[in-house]
Amino acid sequence: MNAPTTSPTPTAPGGLPLIGHGLRLARDPLPFITSLRDHGPVVRIRIGPTPAYVVTDPALTRKVLVTDAAHYAKGGRIIDALRVFFGDGLATIADGDAHLRNRRLMQPMFNKAHIADRGDAMIEQVTATVGAWPEAQPRAVYEDMNEVTLAAFLVALFGADLPGHLAGEFTALMPEIMKGTIRQTILPPWATRLPLPANRAHARRVARLRALIDQAVDHRASRPAGPPAEAGAAAAEAGCPHAAAAREQRTGLFDTLLTAEEPLSRQQLQDEAITLLTGAIETTGTTLAWTLYEITRHPKVERRLREELATVCADRPLTYDDLDHLPYTRRVLQEAIRKYGPAWLVTRTATRDLDLGGHLVPEGADVVWSPYLHQHDPDVFADPDTFDPDRWTPENVSATRGSFLAFGDGRRKCIGENFAWAELQIILATILRTWPAFRLTSRAPRPQAVVTVKPDRMTMEFHRQASPARHASDAPARTATARDPGTRPSPSAG
Repeated sequence: MNAPTTSPTPTAPGGLPLIGHGLRLARDPLPFITSLRDHGPVVRIRIGPTPAYVVTDPALTRKVLVTDAAHYAKGGRIIDALRVFFGDGLATIADGDAHLRNRRLMQPMFNKAHIADRGDAMIEQVTATVGAWPEAQPRAVYEDMNEVTLAAFLVALFGADLPGHLAGEFTALMPEIMKGTIRQTILPPWATRLPLPANRAHARRVARLRALIDQAVDHRASRPAGPPAEAGAAAAEAGCPHAAAAREQRTGLFDTLLTAEEPLSRQQLQDEAITLLTGAIETTGTTLAWTLYEITRHPKVERRLREELATVCADRPLTYDDLDHLPYTRRVLQEAIRKYGPAWLVTRTATRDLDLGGHLVPEGADVVWSPYLHQHDPDVFADPDTFDPDRWTPENVSATRGSFLAFGDGRRKCIGENFAWAELQIILATILRTWPAFRLTSRAPRPQAVVTVKPDRMTMEFHRQASPARHASDAPARTATARDPGTRPSPSAG
């Protein structure tokens, strides 16, 4: 690598004494982060008195994540804040031997074949959850999507026979834990260490979550693996693929870690379970909420989705094998991910003085990259604020030139990408199959950029009877808020 240069790095305008660009990041984070593209491929900002270097060129982001990843360690303010909650889970553990070991241990959990073994159990759980919604009553969609996502993931993670009281407590606890975690990423580090009521309550909830994970692990360990008295049944099962599949449905992805040759400690198991649960809920739930919103605004998209499902499934229930035959469903989801995030800002830490695109990044500095910024680059995605699933047709997708970075890249790329796609398709397809019609009952949601780009408020009604078909020209007119997810969120979004 060439020696670092001394070329000056442009500083974003609008910084204030003491707080730097903190006010812009708090009040209008999405317009601010996308505006940095106009100032160069690497732009210096200040978060309080601390400088950070924002990478706006996707080719340079690839250097940070892939080619020169050894010099950009997992770290920075956001990661440090999340590490308090996640511990040394795969998303936050420092680079090194421990990360490589844990990733190798967990990789088999997310192989497509391993996910497929749990697919139909997930569909069954999602169908039950979605089907229990009362008809024609306004529902908080973001909260609903998080709940159904968690229900599906608990089945996949711990198995279909997780006791109901444990699943119920996970479901009740996780939303409050997510709120507390988001709060900790917003507050300065010293404030999160004060003995404030909110901090103490968050600590109690995290402790309870760790205890619940222990109980789920103990439940798995206490399950009979197949005593001698059942040898005949086991032999019969060995010759019956349906019985073997049913056995797989009862186990969970987490069994891979519990039966590994190099088992993790209880603390490590807790850290990884928390990381997986949080990653599965917040990002997937956010994507599904925005997807449903866009469907309500685009009748043509809804019609094509329902036609694809009808062609593939006809009158029978959805199965896991159907997912590979729903390409338009996946394109709709990918466009929602592109337009809304889910993560909008990620940090790394420079391990030495570095030359990044001709700009000096000093050792120890935060290096910031933004999937949201890259995925709204008009040079790559024409009219980026328009929702267009056909960007992702085979003939068009090559034009993205590595700018779709919702799952990261390189050795720290999201390990659960295959699972995320499967879960997203299962939930969206199940909602469409269960509810022939749904409509927005709140104003157009405003995006809030916290950890993910989430809707501030979104309610919908779901109906068992299809509404009269709408012509494409009946689509609601786009307001500035609906068209531009970078519209200023409320100041509390932080």
